[in-house]
Amino acid sequence: MRLNSVNRFKEIVKVLGSYGFGYIVDHKLNKQNKLPENLRKAFEELGPTFIKIGQILSTRPDLLSPNYIVELSKLQDNAPPESIETINKIFFDEFSMSTTDCFEKFYEKPLASASISQVHKATLKDGREVVVKIQRPNIAEKMKLDISILKRIVKLTKSKFSETLIDPEEALHEILMTTELELNFNNEVKNINKFKDCNKDIAFLYVPYVVEKLSSTKVITMERIYGFKVDNMEKLLIGNYDLDDLGKKLALSYLHQVLQDGFFHGDPHPGNIFIYGNKICFLDFGIMGILSNSLRLALNDMISAVAFNDINKMISSLLSIGIKKGYVNRNRLYEDINYLLLNYLSVSLSNIQISVMLSEIFDIARQNNIRLPRDFTLLIRALVILEGVIATISPDIKIIDVAIPYVKANNKFSLFTNLDFNTLLMHSYSFMKDSFRLPSKIIELSDSLISGRAKLQLEHKNLNKPISELNKGINRLVFALIISSTIIGSSTILNSNIGPKIYNISLIGITGFLAAGFMGFWLLISIIKSGML
Repeated sequence: MRLNSVNRFKEIVKVLGSYGFGYIVDHKLNKQNKLPENLRKAFEELGPTFIKIGQILSTRPDLLSPNYIVELSKLQDNAPPESIETINKIFFDEFSMSTTDCFEKFYEKPLASASISQVHKATLKDGREVVVKIQRPNIAEKMKLDISILKRIVKLTKSKFSETLIDPEEALHEILMTTELELNFNNEVKNINKFKDCNKDIAFLYVPYVVEKLSSTKVITMERIYGFKVDNMEKLLIGNYDLDDLGKKLALSYLHQVLQDGFFHGDPHPGNIFIYGNKICFLDFGIMGILSNSLRLALNDMISAVAFNDINKMISSLLSIGIKKGYVNRNRLYEDINYLLLNYLSVSLSNIQISVMLSEIFDIARQNNIRLPRDFTLLIRALVILEGVIATISPDIKIIDVAIPYVKANNKFSLFTNLDFNTLLMHSYSFMKDSFRLPSKIIELSDSLISGRAKLQLEHKNLNKPISELNKGINRLVFALIISSTIIGSSTILNSNIGPKIYNISLIGITGFLAAGFMGFWLLISIIKSGML
């Protein structure tokens, strides 16, 4: 194992090095246009585990810049198929039964071969047609090895990440946890069942059933869907589908997942959304987003803040869910949010994309030292993908066209839903007390203004650095004046040739010139080192 680790480490370093290695060695090279493409090519060359890591990274706009996100999203999840002997062995190891014992027919040629698993079609003994997803051998160990090697590479170059808001070791640890969840197929079975239960009342949505007795940590057996991809325009037109209705249903379905259930599909690309029996059918539940109740409510508040132009509500929502990574200047945050809302409220809803809006909120948070939770960033990436799908089906529909009425309708009576009698009594008492005090306070303020006793208190924040820089500038100016005076004085003394002499030249004048030269050189070095030349 140790030898394999060393060999794999050498292979990874060699491949990354052959593609430039700049995106790890020097993050300042990120401006080079070819680096994102080179990173994608390197991941493809390094094989299935790195393809999966790249796909996970493509869901993390908090870790990578947009050009890397776009490029890594192009990673093709295709890999050479495993032999049927290997597949049969894995199946037998899981169930102590062969595929011939469990199925009427098991097709040896795979339907698809991805980085961590491959899919075969089969027929159950009762005649139902299913697909069997079987994990590749030792893929979990290989992925853990690759991530541990990446951690070692990051440790070797840790100083290069000192300016980033995210700790790269922490990010790799999180990716490892994500892959461990995805590599345990029992989690995907639970996701399917939970998703099916959450959406059981939505008539136009279909979720395939799972054959749980033939599912395990490395195998999933589930219903085979004979539909077609949701963006197959040819079949949609042949079937006379109402494209606007389909687009709205897809948007409503996803908003229900996000805003009501807090449990949403994390990878809604066309290959994972089919039209089956005139219904929308989601597939592949390996990556799911889970929003806590507070995060879900905050997201509702954010969208309603846009709808009602409530800047304070937007700021409060951001601060309630964000992780502060430094000082947060609330005034600057207010200005950034205000600018964002003015931009969105000044255009028609048909020109607003909710994914872009959420991405801008994410950027504002990052610029103000606020880190948003992982599932929020996963949601942004998922919405970008989903809006692309909806744009293909019905270009005139935007998710926000549905989102704002959805939130308004669901929040219409939110003022009263969480209000009990004690809360009402306390707020009523506070309101009445403040109401009685208000007239006297207004009179007191008027008297203070008339008599000149009113004071305006200004609070200055973050002035230490500018004042320090100003002090440095003044000190340098004084130092320069002293140098100038020394030079002028020394010149006068030399001209008068007074005081002790060496070689008939005034020693005091020479000493003054040397001191002025030393101080001038010291001042020049100080200015150059400060970078303010």
